[in-house]
Amino acid sequence: MSSQYDVLIVGAGIAGSALAHALSQSSALQRRIALLERSLAEPDRIVGELLQPAGVAFLDKLGLQGALEGIDAIPVHGYAVVKDGRIVHIPYPDGREGRSFHHGLFVQGLREHAMRAKNVDVIEATANELVEEEGRVVGVKATRSNGKEKEIFRADLTIIADGCFSNFRSTVQGQSARPSKTKSHFCGAILKDARLPISQHGTVALVRGHGPVLLYQISEHDTRMLVDVKTPLPSDLKKHIITEILPSLPTQLHEPIRAALSADRVRRMPNSFLPPVSQTHKRGVILLGDAWNMRHPLTGGGMTVALSDVYILSQHLDKVIDLRDWSQMKGVLNKWWWERKGLAATINIMSVSLYDVFGADGDCLTVLQDGCFKYFERGGESVRGPVSLLSGIAPSTSLLAYHFFYVAFYSIWALFAHPRPIRAPRVNVELHQNGTAHMTGNSAVQTDEKHSDMHIMRLPSVLDYPRLFWLSCRVLWTAFLVFGPLLWTEIRWW
Repeated sequence: MSSQYDVLIVGAGIAGSALAHALSQSSALQRRIALLERSLAEPDRIVGELLQPAGVAFLDKLGLQGALEGIDAIPVHGYAVVKDGRIVHIPYPDGREGRSFHHGLFVQGLREHAMRAKNVDVIEATANELVEEEGRVVGVKATRSNGKEKEIFRADLTIIADGCFSNFRSTVQGQSARPSKTKSHFCGAILKDARLPISQHGTVALVRGHGPVLLYQISEHDTRMLVDVKTPLPSDLKKHIITEILPSLPTQLHEPIRAALSADRVRRMPNSFLPPVSQTHKRGVILLGDAWNMRHPLTGGGMTVALSDVYILSQHLDKVIDLRDWSQMKGVLNKWWWERKGLAATINIMSVSLYDVFGADGDCLTVLQDGCFKYFERGGESVRGPVSLLSGIAPSTSLLAYHFFYVAFYSIWALFAHPRPIRAPRVNVELHQNGTAHMTGNSAVQTDEKHSDMHIMRLPSVLDYPRLFWLSCRVLWTAFLVFGPLLWTEIRWW
């Protein structure tokens, strides 16, 4: 048994559902579209819950803004970055807004739009294998949820959008496939009635010696917490979060976090990076979404890139008369490849480079992390520029490079110009019972009563300059090592 379609989409997630709807809107071409999904039940994931302002804009362009209605979505106005008890406010520019929500509810909204779309068949079936004839993919073999036998679904064009754990990625990409890299996992929980430092803002907490913590409200009473835990994962995640992470978070979050950890298990999701590769060598099939290109979810840019890809690709496919004409399709894929670069490359590079800085693994990256936070504290363009990049409002790799290396040089300047904590000499310290201490000079000393650690804020002396100069060289080299390879993954097209 077989069915014939013009376009077959495997995977009814963000990208697949949006593309099925977009292709159905063509006024010139009335194409039959099949959208296959293993399970049409509401998905339950801990990521894909914050849509940046540019993603909201693409949702509007695709006519899918209704997917945000009736799901208790929360307006997002920017970020609050927390470090060592200090908070810096990073608002979206010009009153722009993102949205945060339960992932499953948003996906179901997109699926409903696809189901209502003209000439779209949404089918609950598991795709088992690609069907090839004369070196060309002509569809898939799939098993319906209510059946046992494999059925062939044929199409002029097959689009694989089955997510980060794609079963078809290596088959489609062949020798050009690049391996995905996973440095860490997001470990997630839902906090009840938690109060964030700034309402309707995502919160990024920087924890020394560990990955960042991301929090954002996803409904009236629910707040998502994502703790970045580097590999290898500890055997007891709850204990790790309580003992290593919790003390660095704002105090108003401590009780909701403890309650969430005691009430439910900690779920985890790999944070993978998969750079895109050209897709013209396998006739009849293309990859879309996380099946093709992934970035670190810290910046919340994955759905924005997916919706951008859907919008650009659907515009070009509308102009193709015969989807079986692969010479014409190669031209379409080449145009799509370059048109998506501005936004996709900016978000891809920023997600991983910002994670490396916020995750601060080593002395040089710690210097960059401190400098980045101080850079944000300057306000003005030091905030507007980076958040415009992160939100997808200003897709520009050159602007990203400018701010990234400005942060690098500012971090180096701060090494010499800003006071830093050093261990205080004990001879001139007068300890008090309340855990504070005072120097006989002009500098205050802070003590930790539990550990009796005493530090004084002091500017570097001339004697420190040789060591700081060598550290500065290493910091600058580290910045190149972080940014350069990421830029190369986007420049190369073979």
